[in-house]
This record gives sequence, C-alpha cells and structure tokens, in this order.
Amino acid sequence: PRPLAQPRERLTHFSGMDAITVRSDSNFQMIGERTNVTGSARFRKLIEADDYEEALAVALDQVRGGANLLDVNMDEGMLDSEAAMTRFLNLIASEPEVSRIPIMIDSSKWSVIEAGLRCVQGKAVVNSISLKEGEADFLAKAKIVRRFGAGVVVMAFDEQGQADTTERKVAICERAYKLLVEQSGFPPEDIIFDPNILAIATGIEEHADYAKNFIEAATLIRKRCPGVHISGGVSNLSFSFRGNDRVREAIHSAFLYHATRAGMDMGIVNAGQLELYEDIPKDLLERVEDILFNRRPDATERMVEFADRVKGAGKERVVDLAWRDATVEERLSHALVHGIVDFIDADTEEARQKLGRPILVIEGPLMDGMRVVGDLFGAGKMFLPQVVKSARSMKKAVAYLEPYLAAEKVVGSTRGKILMATVKGDVHDIGKNIVGVVLGCNNYDVVDLGVMVPASKILDTAIAEKADLIGLSGLITPSLDEMASVAKEMERRGMSVPLLIGGATTSRQHTAVKIAPNYSQAVVHVLDASRSVNVVSDLLSEERRGKLIDANRGEQEKLRALHAGRKEKPLLAVSDARANADRLAFGPGSVATPRFLGRRVVDDVRVEDLVPYIDWTFLFSAWDLKGRYPKILDDPKQGAAARDLYDNARRLLDEIIEKRWLTPRAVYGIWPARSVGDDIVLYSGGNEGEDLAKEVVRFPMLRQQAVQPDGKPNRALSDYIAPARAGVADYLGAFAVTSGAETDGIAQRFQKELDDYRSIMMKALADRLAEAFAELLHARARADFGYGEKEGLSNDDLIAERYRGIRPAFGYPACPDHLPKRRLFSLLGAEEAGIVLTETCAMIPAASVSGLYFAHPDARYFTVGRIARDQIEDYAVRMDITTEEAERWLASNLGY
Repeated sequence: PRPLAQPRERLTHFSGMDAITVRSDSNFQMIGERTNVTGSARFRKLIEADDYEEALAVALDQVRGGANLLDVNMDEGMLDSEAAMTRFLNLIASEPEVSRIPIMIDSSKWSVIEAGLRCVQGKAVVNSISLKEGEADFLAKAKIVRRFGAGVVVMAFDEQGQADTTERKVAICERAYKLLVEQSGFPPEDIIFDPNILAIATGIEEHADYAKNFIEAATLIRKRCPGVHISGGVSNLSFSFRGNDRVREAIHSAFLYHATRAGMDMGIVNAGQLELYEDIPKDLLERVEDILFNRRPDATERMVEFADRVKGAGKERVVDLAWRDATVEERLSHALVHGIVDFIDADTEEARQKLGRPILVIEGPLMDGMRVVGDLFGAGKMFLPQVVKSARSMKKAVAYLEPYLAAEKVVGSTRGKILMATVKGDVHDIGKNIVGVVLGCNNYDVVDLGVMVPASKILDTAIAEKADLIGLSGLITPSLDEMASVAKEMERRGMSVPLLIGGATTSRQHTAVKIAPNYSQAVVHVLDASRSVNVVSDLLSEERRGKLIDANRGEQEKLRALHAGRKEKPLLAVSDARANADRLAFGPGSVATPRFLGRRVVDDVRVEDLVPYIDWTFLFSAWDLKGRYPKILDDPKQGAAARDLYDNARRLLDEIIEKRWLTPRAVYGIWPARSVGDDIVLYSGGNEGEDLAKEVVRFPMLRQQAVQPDGKPNRALSDYIAPARAGVADYLGAFAVTSGAETDGIAQRFQKELDDYRSIMMKALADRLAEAFAELLHARARADFGYGEKEGLSNDDLIAERYRGIRPAFGYPACPDHLPKRRLFSLLGAEEAGIVLTETCAMIPAASVSGLYFAHPDARYFTVGRIARDQIEDYAVRMDITTEEAERWLASNLGY
C-alpha cells in the first residue's frame, strides 16, 4: 500500500462552520469569556431567566469583539447544566455569525462536557481535564475527547493540587504530555496546556511570583512538549484591582505582551477590552511590570497607591481612620457597609442628638447604610460574611436606641414580617440564621422560632404575629416529609400566606413534587440567602407578587411533569438487582485482622488536634462563597471576602483553643461481621475458623435498582462485607463523634451580645471540627483495622480520600434511610459521648458525625437512587417496620 504523505508541519485545526488553523506564526487566539455563567453576571442572569435569545446576543458581541473561539460554561447550582449547555449550543448552531467559530465546552462536571460534545458541530475544544483524580481517570477522559474528535485543555493540576511554581507547572505538563501522546495517541497539536494564571499583588508574599512563574513555564513547556499550545484565564491575574477596569486592562495587556512572547498563544479574555501595550501610560506601565516580574519589594504597595489615582475621583481609598472626619450620617453609613462596631454607640448617640428623635436615626442614616449594603450585595460586590458583619453593626446601633424608642413608645416601620423555623426533629440552623440576618438587613421583621419546632407552634405563632410569610428550614431528609406535613396543615387551616422552603436537602423538584401540591397558595423554594431578599420582596409587592407566583407555578408544573416522566423509566426487580451485585474477592489481601474488638470511648482529643484535619472548603460554602480552599482565597471576585472570612475563622478558632470552649468526644468500635443477603450482621465475637458468637445488631442495606450502564453492578453496602460462603472472618467498624456539646451555649451568648457574625461562625466552625474529628478518628480506626499504620497521607490526601476504605453515614446516598441510626447509636452507646438522636434521627449536638467503617480496598461510595415497591416491602420486613413507615423514611428515593 502507498504510504501516506506526512505534512511538513503538523498544524492545529479547530472549527465551527469555518475552520481556523493555528500556525507557529499565527496571531494570539482570543477565547471569548463572557458566555460563562460563573464569570459573567449578565450572562448568568439571562440563562436563569430563560432568555436564551438575549444570551445568544452576548455570544454575538464576543465574536464581533474579536473572539476566535467561544468559551461556554453553564456550571451554576440552580441550572440543569446539561440541559442548558445542550440548548445553548443548539441555539448557537442557528446563528451563522456565532456558529462559524469553534466552541470551547467548559465545565467542572464531566456529564456537561459530554452533553456539549454530543451536540456541537465542527471540531470543539474541551475545557478541561487534569491529573487531579489520577492517571486512570485522566486517560479515560482523554479517550472520550479523542473519540469525539475534539481538542483538549489540560490544567496544570495533579493529585497534590494546583501547580503554582515554575517547576511544578512544567513537571505536571510534561507528565500529562507523555501520557496523552505516548499512551493515548493524542495529537500534540490538539493539546492546550493551562499552567494556571493566578492572582498577583494580593499582599501575600507567596503570590508575588505567580505571573513570572507562568511566563517562565510557558517557554519551558513549549520547548519540552513540542506541538502544544499554551492558554489561561487572563482575568484571574488582576482580581486585587477588581472595580478598577483601567488598571486591570493595563495589567492584562502588559501580561499578554510578555506571555505571548514566551509561548502563550491562546487565552480566555474579554474580547474587545484589551488596551494596546504601547498605549499604556509609562508611569502605569512601570508599576504594572514591577508586579508582573516582582521587580521590587514594594511593588504591590506602589501599584495600589497608584491605582487609586488612576481610578479617578469620587472613590477615595480609605486609609486608617480618615472616614472619621466625615459627617455623623456618613460615618454611620460607612460603619454599616464595612461592619465596624468600634464607634457605633458614640456615633449613634451623636446622630440622635443631631436629628432629635431615635426613629429618625433608624429611618435616616442607618437605613441609608443598609440600602447601600443591599445594593452592593445584589450587585455581587458584597458577600454573605460581609453582610452579616454589617447586620452586627446595625443591631448594635438599634440596641443603643431601644431605650429611647421605648420611652417614646415608637414602633419602627418594616417592610414585612417573616416567621422562620427549623422543622420538628431537625437541629440544623446555620443557613436559616444567615437568611434571617440578610432579611433583617433589608428592614424585614424576622421572628425566628429556632430548631425542632412542631407544626402547631409554627402556625399558631404565624397567626398570632400576623406574619406575612413563613419560612421552613431543614437539613436531614425526614425534614422534607415534615415540611409537607406543615403545608398540609396550612391548607387545612385555610391559611393564605406564602410558604418558603430552604435547606441543604431541599430542592426545586422536591418542593414542586412533594410539598407544593399540599398547599393551594404559593410555595417557593429558595436555594440560598443571596436569593431570599428578592423572593421575599417580590412576594410582598402588590405589583410583582402575581408575576412571581405565576412563574413559580409554571416552573413547578414543568418539574412535576419531568418527575412523572422520569418515574416511567423502568427499574430492575430487586431479585435481578441482587443477581447483578458487586462480586468482590475476600481474602488475606482484602480482609485485615483488627487489633481489638468491641467499642471504645475517645476523650483524649483536643480541638488543636483536629485543626490539621479541617477541610476549609465547606466553611466557605456555609457562607455562600463557592470555591475550593485555598484557591478561593485568590478568586477574582470572592477572594477578598474569602480571606477576611478565613482570618476571622482562624482568630475565633484560636480563641476556642485558648479558652478550652469545646470538649470533643467520640465513641467507635469494630465487630466481627458478615453479609446475609443485603443485610450486614454484627456479632459479639468469634475468630477466623470459628463460629461467630451471638448476633449483636443487623443493618439492612438498600440496593441500586436502576439499570446500570456498561456492565456495572447494582451495588449495596453489604457487598463490601464477606458472606459466610467466603470462608473468611470479616469486620465492620462504627463511630459517632461530636466537636462539643458547648457549641449552642456559646453561639447563644454571642447572639445575646448582638453578634450574629460570631454566633454563626461558632456553629460553622463546630461543624468543620466535627468533620475533622471524623477524619482523625477514621485514620485511627484504619490503624486499628491493621492496614493503615504506614499511610503517610497529607491533609489534601485525606480530603481527596486517598486511603483504603469508606465511612458512609446513614441518611446519605449509599444508605439513605436515617432510621438505622437508632441501631447504630444503641450499638455504640453514643450517649456516653454526649450524642443523642431526635425523633427523626437528627443528632444532638448538631455538630456531630456518625457512620460505618468499611475496610475492603474496593469499597467505594455510590448513590442508591430510586427504588421500587418490591424492595421497599422487602426492606420493611427486614427493618421490622410497616411498608408505610418505610415509604415515609425513604420518601425521596421512591421510584413509584
């Protein structure tokens, strides 16, 4: 056969309707960044409002602004990201001017990337894959990208985390290059490396070389990985100067001038908003290049000082206490916006003396300040931690005025009254408390009934207080059923006030399917605190209420129809699902012999022992700041708020440690175990080769019944414990931990001091410490199981669960029923550690964690998902409860 001719130069080709060829001498390829819901507030709002036509106009603006490729990202919690990506890409195909350029499909969810690849035309680019989940995952995803004929962005990220130094960037990219080219047969010209453009001039010394590191790495990567391209998100570089577009554009232009000469030939930029390098004023350019190349130790200070002058008049940078020279009205407004309480009493008294009446202070400068806070929060320029600090200042000012208000018998006017409660059986209230503070900041009267509130008290109080709305919160899944019961009772009483639903386990779909049908008035799901103000404002507005209610009902009808359609998808009979169980090997390599059997109480752990095990990421998510730690500290939009929150958390944590406020306690144990069908049975003793002693407890497990793709098994947790036929002794561990029963008392003390910020922070830290204790205790248990003594894992490794075994908790996806928690607590004697259960199996203290330890090396987390009636009936028999009880506890999993 004739050998194929080889081109002199292997060129990169991407395409929409038209092809682009990237040569070694091609111009810089600009990737339009504004069709990204995480990076463009305007685009996100259009997508959330279902205004795809106007969203398409954003794409058109990017193309006309000079974009060579278009980055499309739909990663937003309220969106069905797969559906949004599919719809928008299909819409792009109908617009010739946009569809002519290649699409970069951008998502952190692989299912969204695959959805985009299925419908995009031409040769697209996937953004992105990385080595953070290991080589097998990396190569598997690369194979899919290759099968779709796309190019790929590879992030400089591995199992140890994000690369920040030149050496790490180059090493990770070299490793990824060899895997792609040598093992996957990936063409080098289809590989785009993103060596991480990170923020500079943040005031943190370690960040000073980030721009220089990227530029140095670009040269080395192009040299050692021939044929590839270098890209990056340019806007990340300048987040320290957000709000100062003049300076940011100069930083981006100067950076690109040097980076493109070093080898960067692509970049995600706002096409059409780049200044010519030559047009940057020399005095500004000097300071910009000082921070780009870390040329002098005071580069950041000089840049910050100069940036204020470039920014122009009208927005003076506050230095020290210069704001104290303003009028008392301005000082109060400033104190509220910045959450400063040091001078609040003196300034409030001065304002009272000046204005004559206390109510005029509230309705004047205080409300003016809170309006500024509301505007900044709504515009995404303030974040929840900052808003809660503002509320602290407001509360202290109002508290100072209360005696004067009482003397005048004045009642301040509010925008409406909202009654809030965590429903019966549930003790989690961090999210509810944040929502209450945010609403209070916006001049709503909030009546908070606390936690574990029965329906009768909620509704009786709502009537007595003449509440305009009722808000229900809950974390554990049984709370969902309680919320539905409250809705039924509201309908029975003939009430008409709107009902708001919120909490971690709630969702738009569950609200539409399970709660809203029980109440004929408005039932609205509120995802987080940042959306609560707009929802409440619209519901209490004569002009906007009808539009919101109609839109909400229309959406809920669609969600119910979608849910009904999903229920039609067949499930396997439970017998067939069991026939497709995970068949694991049990032997010396997979079953370890523990050092002890039975239970132990742990009272030798102090808070300082837990600090190295804290996963800080979830502290930020509790405060509605979305991103992973430590990367979130450098986030272009949220970084400043995140760093301030982190600093405050560490200060409070130091105080907790110094003053011994919390006493962590735990109980855990290991028992002989074997699987009997889908049950896990624990025994009081027994050694290998001997009969097990008497049965101590039985944990019935649930099995996946959905048809599994690609020959995957239908899993149940019982698959990870050896059955009797295996002929080996196996073991199961169990645990319950709390970071301390003192949390609520300390949080209440802060609340009495009108310090909601520290009250909420106390509870959030207690949650983090409980999870850290669970991590520490699991490490101890792995050693006790006999296989974890030499792990040598870092905290990042622990967070990424790079250890053998799993620790699922009852009420979570792999074992979604909370009810077996009662058997678990009885087995452990958890009360000895100070932990008890509510009637719906929520744990008290709230900052507690419990679960099971599985030691098999192939054990993995999974989601049981929908289950059919045959398994519910079978499970009810095994749990010794009625079918109706089983349906109530597993309501969110029912597939019928």
